[in-house]
Amino acid sequence: MSLETPLPKIPHLRLSHRQSPVILRRAPIVGALCFIGAITALAKVPFLRSKFGHQSPVRAVHSSSAMEGSTATVPSIVVYVTVPNKEAGKKLSESIITEKLAVCVNRVPGVESVYWWDGKVQTDSEELLIIKTRESLLDALTEHVKRNHEYDVPEVISLPITGGNLKYLEWIKSSTKEN
Repeated sequence: MSLETPLPKIPHLRLSHRQSPVILRRAPIVGALCFIGAITALAKVPFLRSKFGHQSPVRAVHSSSAMEGSTATVPSIVVYVTVPNKEAGKKLSESIITEKLAVCVNRVPGVESVYWWDGKVQTDSEELLIIKTRESLLDALTEHVKRNHEYDVPEVISLPITGGNLKYLEWIKSSTKEN
């Protein structure tokens, strides 16, 4: 095979008439999350970080180091929690906000979870809650979720917020309870 031989053409992806429009609406969300993850990973590579100056492109708005001396913000996190359905998501989200354990809860429907449980692979449709709060409220939030969740072992995992819109980060501080 010579180097000049053209590659075979791949037909365009065609969606089945039975495919849910929900999947099509969710595709941009999944793509955005993948993009954010890739940018975050690249920002940690030293030689790439230096190409963008002393700040990575992810932290171009306000970095955690720039916010450390600020009294306007507090260390903040994003917390992921999955729930079995829309009703459970609505109930848990509202209780979290009412208790001022978080400033905002995004509800992402139609998440397909594949996991190991009871000695075998399980697959379930769930709703993902994306919760923004203070780092100091993680223990209280975790206990609240455990008390109000249907699962024996509910998912509660947190990721640090290392930068972002300063006004949003100030809102996290002003709209959640102090711990």
